[in-house]
Amino acid sequence: MLNRRTLLGALGAAAMLAASGPAMAQDNYDIALISKGFQHQFWQAVKAGADQAAADLGVTVTFEGPETESQVDRQMDMLAAALSRQPDAIGFAALDSQAATPLLQQAQDAGIPVIAFDSGVDSDIPLTTATTDNVAAAALAADKMAELIGGEGKVAIVAHDQTSRTGIDRVEGFSNRVKEAYPNIEIVSVQYGGGDQLQSTEITKSILLANPDLKGIFGANEGSVLGVANGKQELGSDIVVIGYDSGAAQKAFIQSGVIAGAITQNPVGIGYETVKAAVSALKGEELPKIIDTGFYYYDNTNMDDPKIAAVLYD
Repeated sequence: MLNRRTLLGALGAAAMLAASGPAMAQDNYDIALISKGFQHQFWQAVKAGADQAAADLGVTVTFEGPETESQVDRQMDMLAAALSRQPDAIGFAALDSQAATPLLQQAQDAGIPVIAFDSGVDSDIPLTTATTDNVAAAALAADKMAELIGGEGKVAIVAHDQTSRTGIDRVEGFSNRVKEAYPNIEIVSVQYGGGDQLQSTEITKSILLANPDLKGIFGANEGSVLGVANGKQELGSDIVVIGYDSGAAQKAFIQSGVIAGAITQNPVGIGYETVKAAVSALKGEELPKIIDTGFYYYDNTNMDDPKIAAVLYD
């Protein structure tokens, strides 16, 4: 659950992002947001930002997502249901970068602006995407991994999926950085656990048993890295773990040293900017193709830095 201190700090960061945004909306717009999931604290933080923007801009926002990030069909049903009520705008975080295209085309044909958030789609239909630069963020994770393992050895990746833009970009960002900059590091396995902590735990244990000389694993989202941390503990491994996202459990693992550090996004800012962009689109304002909401690397040495603490969530 998001605590008061974290939420206030994160909302303050979102407010700074919105300082140059549109004035109070004149109409009570109905904006439907369909996320990739609802089970991780990340999505609760995105919702908090969206709710704050709704309050600030005088609009109505609904927010829903499937129970797990593997339920593409369920997400399509939610998008179809949202379309059927004809909202003024739609915010969409795609589990599959291609599957939603027919429904998004329906939205465009009906004159409903679409704003992508967190994970874009392989389409020009969304007017903008509020997101982290996941390629650059994952490259930074690779740099940190290389630093901590001495620039050589075997590493692996446990990611959430290979269909969403975030899953694709984080794996490629990490892998390409290793290939370009660290010739003595070998990526021996890339596996996908659907962002599910239990599944990612079992995947991690299988990787560790198959590679007893492994030096590190990159967990590409909240559920993935929690599974990596659990697998590491269950087998008594001393591998270096680099994660992605935040949440109380991941922060505790970093404080205890099980996870060396992680990339934090700005989920509250993602939610806020998505709603803000939808209002701008409805008012006929021009939008950039990408709204970069930023990222940081954090570990137990800088978690209390105000600019980082503001975007960590519990």
